[in-house]
Amino acid sequence: MLKIHRDICGYCGCCVSVCPEGALELIDAYLSVGETCTSCGICAKVCPLGALEVVNEK
Repeated sequence: MLKIHRDICGYCGCCVSVCPEGALELIDAYLSVGETCTSCGICAKVCPLGALEVVNEK
């Protein structure tokens, strides 16, 4: 599962552009994660502010 730290996110869109599943969407400075997210972590790696984190649900 992808966790967005909204207090850190600068809404730059870097993550949206690299998502291979097209699961991220940035609309009016609000980042959302769709159901097609596979938690691959590519978006978290490119985030310049470290606002994205892949977490395991228990």
